[in-house]
Amino acid sequence: MQIIEQFTDLTPVNVVFSILDVLLVWYVIYKLLTLIKGTKAVQLLKGIFVIIFARFATVIFGLDTLGWFLQEIIDYGFLAIIIIFTPEIRRALEQLGRGKIFQRSSGQLEDEQTRLVEAMKKAVSYMAKRRIGALISIENETGLNEYIETGIKLNAEITSELLINIFIPNTPLHDGAVIVQKNKVISAACYLPLSESTFISKELGTRHRAAVGLSEVTDAVTIVVSEETGAISLTRNGNLYRNLSIEEFEAQLRKLWFGPEQESDFASKWTWRGKKNG
Repeated sequence: MQIIEQFTDLTPVNVVFSILDVLLVWYVIYKLLTLIKGTKAVQLLKGIFVIIFARFATVIFGLDTLGWFLQEIIDYGFLAIIIIFTPEIRRALEQLGRGKIFQRSSGQLEDEQTRLVEAMKKAVSYMAKRRIGALISIENETGLNEYIETGIKLNAEITSELLINIFIPNTPLHDGAVIVQKNKVISAACYLPLSESTFISKELGTRHRAAVGLSEVTDAVTIVVSEETGAISLTRNGNLYRNLSIEEFEAQLRKLWFGPEQESDFASKWTWRGKKNG
């Protein structure tokens, strides 16, 4: 009877609201998945699905004792999820607070973007001229918390002076990568995954391999300054843009960081040229 009543109540307005309801649910699920993508929470989520699947298996095969044990885990799992996913929940609430209602005007955002690009450009130009090696990764949609945890937390405003001081040789933070979230230098001396691709030229050193490695598993933009030659490179989505002039670097950084994802007119995937860029 309830099913018949539901079909008889399918007015155009109810159909529209039902579709909207489903779309909103899927949108919330999508945002939750993008929020935890690239973090340790993904592995924990897989573990939860394994437990749920195992619980269904105990019902099918009549494993009562194991089923009781798994059901207890599920019953108390809600509290455990809150504890385990505290960083992700906090991040979700922060992003909710930064929603469109609280966003700054487009003019203010453009000014802030220009300030960030100029700070990066000034720092990279200074280090390239003096052959100071640098590795800077900028978080996009994929979370980099897994790599942030390997470094030393800073949570400082992005300035060229700060970036330069971090990478000055023989200082405590110069070895490793700097990770940027939004407009903050969130952590320094971080470890990044090294690419195992056989297509990477042996001319390139650990910094480039780490930059490409991160670009293979996340959508982060990574800046590399060679310690041996001062050459400037950028990576994203498995693409390596090598030997950029400071003007090319500025344009490409702005495009990859704030603009649409497009291939550069002056660089393509796995373009190896120039001398060794350690």
